[in-house]
Amino acid sequence: MVSAGDFRNGLTIEWDGGVYQVIEFQHVKPGKGAAFVRTKLKNIKSGGIVEKSFRPTEKCEQAHIERRDMQYLYSDSDMYNFMDVETYDQIALSADQIGDALKFVKENEMVKMLSHNGEVFAIEPPLFVELEIIESEPGIKGDTATGATKPAKVETGANVLVPLFVNQGDVIQIDTRTGEYMKRV
Repeated sequence: MVSAGDFRNGLTIEWDGGVYQVIEFQHVKPGKGAAFVRTKLKNIKSGGIVEKSFRPTEKCEQAHIERRDMQYLYSDSDMYNFMDVETYDQIALSADQIGDALKFVKENEMVKMLSHNGEVFAIEPPLFVELEIIESEPGIKGDTATGATKPAKVETGANVLVPLFVNQGDVIQIDTRTGEYMKRV
């Protein structure tokens, strides 16, 4: 059990029948009345954000999130298959469960599978991936002074905005959290 006075950013709690992560918290001590903790909580399964105030002595059960390294094997129609590299157990998840988490992930790459009480709720791709550009228009000479970008399609099928000097066949590094071009490899 963790009291509301001990809340920190990133802490996961079980509250009101759901599992929530503390995004923001603020201890408030008004001139009149009792102190309270104002929080912004994110439901880790649905992604919804809720604002809630707690008394500092109020207690919540701390949720334990399990993170396991899994290898993304392949997709079969709308099912995505993963394998635990230690036990060789395989798990298949639907496209609804995955969302767009695998937008920048190639087959046979490692991802982190997040679960709570055995129920998988999210996939975390690696922070940075290196992908080859398979489709891109050539840059026009003279447009480089503006820091302009152009759309490019990478080998996983995702579209990324890249600088004009990047061409088809180049390998680039992408930040998977934002989907932004980082550098040419």
